[in-house]
Amino acid sequence: MKHIEWIDGNRIKIDRPRRTKKVTGTRFASILGLNPWSTEFEMWCAITKTYEIPFEDTKYTLAGKTIEPKQAEYMERSYAMDLMSPADKFGDDYFNATRGDFFWDSVIFGGMWDYLRVDENRSIDAVLEMKTTKRIEDWEDDIPEYYALQAALYAYLLGVDDVIMVASFLKDADYSHPEKYKPTFENTITREFKVSERYPDFYKMIAYVHDWWDRYVETGISPPYDEKKDAEILKALRTNSLSPDTEIKDLVEEAEQLKAELDTEKAKVADKEKRLKKCNDLIKEYAQTQFGEGENKVEISGTSYKWILSRSEKEKVKIDEDALKADGLFEKYAEVTTDTAYRLTVKEI
Repeated sequence: MKHIEWIDGNRIKIDRPRRTKKVTGTRFASILGLNPWSTEFEMWCAITKTYEIPFEDTKYTLAGKTIEPKQAEYMERSYAMDLMSPADKFGDDYFNATRGDFFWDSVIFGGMWDYLRVDENRSIDAVLEMKTTKRIEDWEDDIPEYYALQAALYAYLLGVDDVIMVASFLKDADYSHPEKYKPTFENTITREFKVSERYPDFYKMIAYVHDWWDRYVETGISPPYDEKKDAEILKALRTNSLSPDTEIKDLVEEAEQLKAELDTEKAKVADKEKRLKKCNDLIKEYAQTQFGEGENKVEISGTSYKWILSRSEKEKVKIDEDALKADGLFEKYAEVTTDTAYRLTVKEI
């Protein structure tokens, strides 16, 4: 966890890391404020390596990984496209080979495209972005903006204008057996657009992110956070960091709740702990009588646990302080030091 300084009531400051992460397609829309599922503060935390919500594969992400190659085969078969996959360009171990970034020559922008359409000369002429979802309603009127911007950014970085979105709609049963899923005209749609037409001012979006990078990433000062939308991240950051103003109230409230719950649980087992201590003392007394000559260990086994009593002997030097004082040597060789200790006691009100 980085050292964090809480400033301005709704921002934090860190020392800028020597190496940062990049603005990928999924982070691009969030920084622009166009992704309802994440915030720019969340993106800043990830890019500066301050904190990133742990990623865990779910049935939805696993289904997407399984079905994506099927979507590519479907597009090649149904639309006579010649597609290039990441493995075609970077090798089978493309993720490790590129460290998850296909745009190594860009300082700020990065990420991984899904597939590229190539012409007869193997030149790239379109970016394909594959999606799987059961929310068909999100696609009824238009492409979800945060998906369109993701593909548009990759097209921009590759110097092409055409984007093809491929969306397959799944039912609940498909998530249990994605390997059986077959994209068809009935369950898979395509949406095409040109970046220059959908986003005629795309260069302004790029410029905005450059400015955002200079204001927040380069300085180490975050964009404002939202107590509700960023609650999970703030809770993690406050575990090892505390603002002297607004956060102490929340921290004390959380500590009170946890202590009350633990006290209740301890009260339930207090008698058992007391009896266990008595049993252990009696077992120890018995084990002390079982040492044979030259033995340093005695074991008493039960069904699930065993009690092991070890003994060792070592010489102990005892200093007679009174004699040293009488001879006038104690003050001569004694060294007085002061140690500072802190003891926090929590008492019920």
